[in-house]
Amino acid sequence: MKIQAAIDTLVSKLREDQLEDGSWQYPFEAGTFTDAYMIILLRTLEKDDETLIQALAERLLSLQEENGAWKLVKDENEGNLTTTVECYYALLYSGYLSKNDQRLQKAKQFILTNGGIEQTTLLTKFVLLLTGQYKWPSFFPVPIELILLPVAFPFNLFSMSVYGRAHMVPLLIAADHKLQVTTSRSPDLSDLYSQSRNDPFLDWVDGEASRKLHGTIHYLVKKVIPGPTNIHQLAISQAKRYMMNATEQDGTLFSYFTSTMFMVFALLALGHPKHDPLIEKAMEGLKSFQTTVNGKPHIQFTTATIWNTSLISYALQEAKVKPSDEMIQKASSYLVQKQHNTYGDWIVHNPGILPGGWGFSTINSIQPDMDDTTSSLRAITAQAVENEEIKEAWKRGTLWVTSMQNRDGGWGAFEKNTNSRLLALLPIQESKGILTDPSTPDLTGRVIEFLGNFTHVPKDEKVLKRGIRWLKRNQQKDGSWEGQWGVNYIYGTWAALTALDAAGVSKDEPHIRKAVNWLKSIQHQDGGWGESCLSDRNKKFTKLPASNLTQTAWAIDALIATLDYPEKSIRDGVRYLLAHLHTSSDWTNAYPVGKGLADRIYFHYHSYRYFYPLLALAHYQNKYNQS
Repeated sequence: MKIQAAIDTLVSKLREDQLEDGSWQYPFEAGTFTDAYMIILLRTLEKDDETLIQALAERLLSLQEENGAWKLVKDENEGNLTTTVECYYALLYSGYLSKNDQRLQKAKQFILTNGGIEQTTLLTKFVLLLTGQYKWPSFFPVPIELILLPVAFPFNLFSMSVYGRAHMVPLLIAADHKLQVTTSRSPDLSDLYSQSRNDPFLDWVDGEASRKLHGTIHYLVKKVIPGPTNIHQLAISQAKRYMMNATEQDGTLFSYFTSTMFMVFALLALGHPKHDPLIEKAMEGLKSFQTTVNGKPHIQFTTATIWNTSLISYALQEAKVKPSDEMIQKASSYLVQKQHNTYGDWIVHNPGILPGGWGFSTINSIQPDMDDTTSSLRAITAQAVENEEIKEAWKRGTLWVTSMQNRDGGWGAFEKNTNSRLLALLPIQESKGILTDPSTPDLTGRVIEFLGNFTHVPKDEKVLKRGIRWLKRNQQKDGSWEGQWGVNYIYGTWAALTALDAAGVSKDEPHIRKAVNWLKSIQHQDGGWGESCLSDRNKKFTKLPASNLTQTAWAIDALIATLDYPEKSIRDGVRYLLAHLHTSSDWTNAYPVGKGLADRIYFHYHSYRYFYPLLALAHYQNKYNQS
């Protein structure tokens, strides 16, 4: 297939898939954990939606391995303990399988062989605690009074990221009440404990450090709020107020599945009945996340509509679809309508700036992020030249982006300067991805690329120079950069190299040459690239057994940005894309390359196979005049 023919095919596919409102709503697949949690949540609330529960159970069973386990990702060796516990629990609670079922027997054996239920990760432990399958410790290391500490204190609610806050606040309420909700249908998972009963979380809870943390928070709160005030009740009221203020129109908390699930438990802890309107609305919001994957229903973690729409519109324009085209006009109109006009938590550390960002999901109105904002700004730049309304939206968005630069010179995802080292004391897996929001190469890179290619910011402007210095300081020894929201070193390196090019950094600069050599060194013999999600677990680049379309497109695009002529590595990569655009194998098309939490949550964006190859092919054609 010729390059122009491939571009035309992809453009036609995207034109066909655009919805009437101008958006694109491809599935945002989250593995198995959201489906498992939905079954558990429905049964806990005694909502007998049998059609949905049975269909979700069937999907879980279809993904079970021969050895009885479930995998986090396809190339995981035997299976994943946490994922297997979640699926086992959900299937048992569904009522459509019994403990005597051979499939669950095999799953149980895998769980016990790999350390038992106590070795699950913290997110799953909280689900087990809240539903009566795990015993609450005598006290919780973080008391709910934390919410009363002022922002000026080094450790407070707003020293963590909004993503962590969205989950922590409802959990603090539930933990304060030691909530456990069981029903007549609750299964008994006590036989999943290992004989050793070794639990890293409970060991930490009983440790000296956690007791000191608990005592210190109480001491500080009493100093801040003297007098006869009922501090405990004040903290509970403030926590509930925070949740209610952060609830979106569809009833979800920040439009995330897991934070909304924990909010439901928090409301139960506060005495709300299971049929309370707040809970009913939250559940309807979660059900609206339903999509279809391989003919079976799947509950998405959230919707990826803004992300898909902005990236697709930008890629189409790079492929020479004119801004006047109805497809682009409709997409821009949709995006401008979704720009935020209300203040979110980001204002706490960035006062005096007007709202102007974009969120990830179609319903998100209070939690903008750097990726979606720069992506939306790219998509509307061309029309901002002619359309006054779009120009004003573009200006507000660009001002918001530049104002969110961290003091270290980089950019995080949601907020500014929320990288507290004290949060590392908490026993939470990958706390960097949950509780803190540090500068990362992918986000810093995408912002710099936007500022360099789509604004009139001078190349020697301080905001760019500081960002470039941050990127150079955070390059890996092998020449790559780590990605926070994509898998992993290929993604981070793509973001960094395209940024350095846009900022006018010389292609002969050592940082760039080293990164280019690294990308070439990991190219597969078939011309493509493929990186495993296990890179996160191994803390180093881990090659996939096969190439895939998205990571190949990232690598090609990075090389195109830095090489003046199409070297063999680029030509081979392009040939791989052209040969596999219509391949439907799990490796080529369905391997998850989006990341929510390292070694725990990965996403398969069903849109990526279309617009990232389109972007790479368009850039190849535009720069090298190849057809």
